[in-house]
Amino acid sequence: MTNTHETTPVIPLPEAGARLATTVGAIATLASTFLAWTWTDEFPGNLTVTGYPGGLQVLTLVGAALTLLFALAGHGARGLGWLNPARGNNALLLIALGTFAATWYTVIAIAVELGGIANLEPGGFVAAAASLIMALAALGLPVDRRTKSNLRRPKWWVLVALGAAGLGLLLAFLLYQWLRLGKIDRPLRRPKALPSWAQILVIAAAFAIGLFVASYGLQADSELFVGFLILGAFGVATLSRSGLSARLKALTTEHRKVTVIAAFAAAAAFPFTQNTDEFTLLAVSILIFATVALGLNVVVGLAGLLDLGYVAFLGVGAYTAALVSGSTASTFGIHLPFWAAALTGAAASLIFGVLIGAPTLRLRGDYLAIVTLGFGEIFRITMGNLDGTSGPSVTNGPNGVPNIPDLKFFGYDFGAEHTIGGFTLGSYANYFWLMLLCTALVVTIFARAGNSRIGRAWVAIREDETAATAMGINGFRVKLIAFALGATLAGLAGTVQAHVQHTVVPEMYVFAGPVPPSSAFLLAAVILGGMGTITGPLLGATLLYVIPTKLQFLNDYQLLFFGLALILLMRFRPEGVVANKRQQLEYHENDPIDVPEPRQSEETGAGIAKAGA
Repeated sequence: MTNTHETTPVIPLPEAGARLATTVGAIATLASTFLAWTWTDEFPGNLTVTGYPGGLQVLTLVGAALTLLFALAGHGARGLGWLNPARGNNALLLIALGTFAATWYTVIAIAVELGGIANLEPGGFVAAAASLIMALAALGLPVDRRTKSNLRRPKWWVLVALGAAGLGLLLAFLLYQWLRLGKIDRPLRRPKALPSWAQILVIAAAFAIGLFVASYGLQADSELFVGFLILGAFGVATLSRSGLSARLKALTTEHRKVTVIAAFAAAAAFPFTQNTDEFTLLAVSILIFATVALGLNVVVGLAGLLDLGYVAFLGVGAYTAALVSGSTASTFGIHLPFWAAALTGAAASLIFGVLIGAPTLRLRGDYLAIVTLGFGEIFRITMGNLDGTSGPSVTNGPNGVPNIPDLKFFGYDFGAEHTIGGFTLGSYANYFWLMLLCTALVVTIFARAGNSRIGRAWVAIREDETAATAMGINGFRVKLIAFALGATLAGLAGTVQAHVQHTVVPEMYVFAGPVPPSSAFLLAAVILGGMGTITGPLLGATLLYVIPTKLQFLNDYQLLFFGLALILLMRFRPEGVVANKRQQLEYHENDPIDVPEPRQSEETGAGIAKAGA
């Protein structure tokens, strides 16, 4: 079965007319954001104002502006060639579909929440019509699609029938087209060589934009956050298909030290973008969750050990820090400084990791998963029984250890407000910076360990333990080191979590619960993000923590949505959102590949002709 590439439109339209209609539709969609979309301010964001956009209109404005820029770049407008190095229409199609989806989501949400389409003002109808024209016209542009020679393309009347079947089928079809768009194989334009200072400025600007987008998304309410997710997903795909992501990756690879400094500076600047501690606390919780997920990635992603009770190590570190940090409810009456409490919590988790791993790591596969799941439940039940009645008085049982005091590090009170450069920062900003340092430490340990000799041994054990053992690798010792290191990293994060939450209770450390972190959430973050990578678990943990927090109505359907997400991921990207190169090759080793036709250079041809003569 051969693999070919076709440059054909989804809907057969004249290319010049489709490009012009896309441009006009983008202009009309952009203009509609300056009109009122509804008559009442009961809908979040106040879309009743004429003259400037608000709420979800901002997302439509951004999407329409980007669509217009990509359309002008396709027209050959001077100065915009850098926006689409791949020279195809895939990026334009994706951003047009994203703008259409975000706009129609807003229109539908207004009609549903306010009780009918009669609540739409003319601006809402203009936005809906213009974005629909823009999306349909973009579907008429030729796009690069990866197809197989023995498969027939769908007829145009099938697409028309799907569109006539209703808005729901149309949205599903657009999502399907987005998922099946193939990877652009056109060669990227050779970029002009930029001076080093300009490349550094580009990297800094990219991280600054990322900081602004992340801050905007965290502050969004439920309705705005859904629109943000829709446009963000299509926006990321647009950057990838346009070739901008590849160029930025080349710059960051060339300037690794600058990239690390810029990333850390952008993350450290996050508290300065917040007016209250509400979203800073959310960011601290995300960092804790992401750090623990990265520790689990050592066990699951590198060593290939399925651990279903990993959250217990987080609890060991948290309980240890709570008992030795001077809490009024502590039965020990010990008040250690934070550095000592952190080392104690990490050491306790290390000891538990060795004690649990030593007798169980000789098991493989499902048997190991069952044992670790049992350990997680035993830990939670034990913490609930150490109340002085069912067992010794150590943890106050179900009441946990409350009143954990704020940290004081070299006279710096983490529980007090501080003014820096005219900005008044709350207590959670201090914990955010502390957790950011812990995350950086864990990332460094993971990167160093993964690239070391022991890291290569982990990968060998993960791929084939029998073959690795035959080559002289001590499988038990290597797996025990991975188990101990993962437990230590989780315990370190638990010491910070105890001081951030000011209390520790057994219900915080369950296998599956409505609020992360839990073992199921952690495992899903590693798998969805990409096993064996650094960015993958961080991204997966962020999404799995933010989405349930922002969309409270998903609490009763979390497992359902997790299942759907896993099914879609296994179908379209089994290696995870951020792919590990080795696993990407493994999962796609049976995919058809292009075999280029042999080409002879002039020199080769001349040499052959001379030899023949």
